[in-house]
Amino acid sequence: GHSLRLGDPMAIPLHRLENGALLIFSFFMISDPRTTPDSRAGRIVFAALVALGAYYVQFRLFRTNGLLWSLAACSLLVPLIDRISRGRRFEWNQTTSSRMEAPMPRTVVSMMLIGLLAFTPSADAFCGFYVAKGDAKLFNRASQVVLVRDGDRTVLTMANDFRGDPRAFALVVPVPTVLQRGQIRVSDKTVIDHLDAYSAPRLVEYHDDDPCMLVRYERAVPQAAGVMGKMSGESRARSLGVTIEARHTVGEYDILILSAKESRGLETWLLENGYSIPRGAREVLGSYIRQNLKFFVAKVNLKEQSRLGFTWLRPIQIAYESPKFMLPIRLGTVNADGPQDLFIYALTRNGRVETTNYRTVKLPSDAEVPLHVREQFPAFYQAMFSRQVLRHGMRAVFLEYAWNMSWCDPCAADPLSNDELRRSGVFWVDSGENRSGGANVFLTRLHLRYDRQHFPDDLVFQETGDRSNFQGRYVLRHPWSGSSDCPEAKRYRDELRERQERQARTLADLTGWSIDGIRKRMNLVPAREREKKWWEW
Repeated sequence: GHSLRLGDPMAIPLHRLENGALLIFSFFMISDPRTTPDSRAGRIVFAALVALGAYYVQFRLFRTNGLLWSLAACSLLVPLIDRISRGRRFEWNQTTSSRMEAPMPRTVVSMMLIGLLAFTPSADAFCGFYVAKGDAKLFNRASQVVLVRDGDRTVLTMANDFRGDPRAFALVVPVPTVLQRGQIRVSDKTVIDHLDAYSAPRLVEYHDDDPCMLVRYERAVPQAAGVMGKMSGESRARSLGVTIEARHTVGEYDILILSAKESRGLETWLLENGYSIPRGAREVLGSYIRQNLKFFVAKVNLKEQSRLGFTWLRPIQIAYESPKFMLPIRLGTVNADGPQDLFIYALTRNGRVETTNYRTVKLPSDAEVPLHVREQFPAFYQAMFSRQVLRHGMRAVFLEYAWNMSWCDPCAADPLSNDELRRSGVFWVDSGENRSGGANVFLTRLHLRYDRQHFPDDLVFQETGDRSNFQGRYVLRHPWSGSSDCPEAKRYRDELRERQERQARTLADLTGWSIDGIRKRMNLVPAREREKKWWEW
């Protein structure tokens, strides 16, 4: 019903109904005969109340877990519903239950679950020499977004992958409030590049020790050093149901904040004023209008760009306060020529950021790969990511990095200074070059490849309390090449051949590359040719 009111395509409610947690909730929690009303009519009323409460929490308060909050509140009404609409109290069938084994007491189950959680091993620190990284520059049509969130306050920095004449650039972004001049600024692309380099999946290497040495010395681990055409009058805008809420010039951009009554009028106004709107955008605009969102519209002011001396388009940064923790991506898929890559760098106080309406999946990590991957790490990273996208049906958001900004191990780049964090929008850290201020900043790097078919809905996020560390990390292990001939050395050489075969299979599995081609590159003899029959010995 909510989607029909907004005019959304059916792909969006169908996507929401595919949520596994929703199905479990519907079939197990709301149908529990001991906690729901006794009568059939009472159960229908109860289910409707839970659904309405969940709608209010999810789409009015913009909080997660709306069904759970609603169920908790509505459960208090069950005795009242039973008093109004009486029914036979559910009782277990004694004949049937006597045949069943006695269920495990709830206290025992609870203690087992608590024990599993309490003794879950924490992630070990990552040691090794940093070798190479895979960053956003490796992907065509890749946009980058820095998302700073604290409570209901958001700072959003957008670096669009625009190529072409700046006169053709136009940016239309739905925003929840009317933005004042001070809430809009032009940011520095170097800060985003630094975030990208710092959080990118990385390749590390180790060297095997002499297996004949009785004393092993630990090696120290060094860190790598890391346009505004002539506008029609406001009377024309009003006749189309469009209101110009604010007008600003920030850096090389002319910016308007618009509100509209209906999508046709907004589309007409944008076309009349030189904004190239793709075919099919009207339906998406209409959905945002019915959600009472405003529209942040930017064009390049060529005179200001010439005066400032910039030959590229700098990122735009906006700050606003809203309970909505989301990123609108639907307008970007209307005229997209194929799938697009999006990198999100989320900076928060408490912990990891995840999507609530799509699965957040960890990128495969800590895999040993052959040594020649060092020379082709960019190709490996691209192939590996594309393989994961296909395996998850292009319906997942991938976690590539999650770490406290106060340290890293190994570092693909120097941690961001406090000054850089402030410029990226982290308003709660102290200014200055002191690097220790990042201790209260948690960085989450998300990467997705999306199109209109597989990502019909905008991205909705939640900040979790999970501060466990994660990074996309791939390991090169250099074999020992000494001439010692002790029993341990012979055993090591036998195990080395098996390890190299595992590395070849891991690389083939991660990338989809030919296993025979990988073996040839590694000078490996296939196991079936290497193994002797018993009589050959």
